[in-house]
Amino acid sequence: MNTEERLRIEERIVEMLKTVYDPEIPVDIYNLGLIYNIDLHDDGEVVIDMTLTAPNCPAADFIMEDVRQKIDSIDGVTSSVINIVFEPEWDKDMMSDEAKLDLGFL
Repeated sequence: MNTEERLRIEERIVEMLKTVYDPEIPVDIYNLGLIYNIDLHDDGEVVIDMTLTAPNCPAADFIMEDVRQKIDSIDGVTSSVINIVFEPEWDKDMMSDEAKLDLGFL
């Protein structure tokens, strides 16, 4: 995959992640700071390391499946692997300024 195609796919990945929400929080998972790493391989496989706001999040399965379906729907993505990690532990400082404003932290 060439550089232009890689950038287009990476932009689409971020756009798609911004459409995934924790049902209990009115901010998308990208702006919440739950996405720790996005690795796009040359063969089109995407590996995402993400966390949850709490280890016992009741919506974990729903969120992961939503991420997987949306990432897999992107033209140029051949497969996706979604890893849930808890290191480093998430805290509100990881949120974008937009998310902090939306949730009343600013």
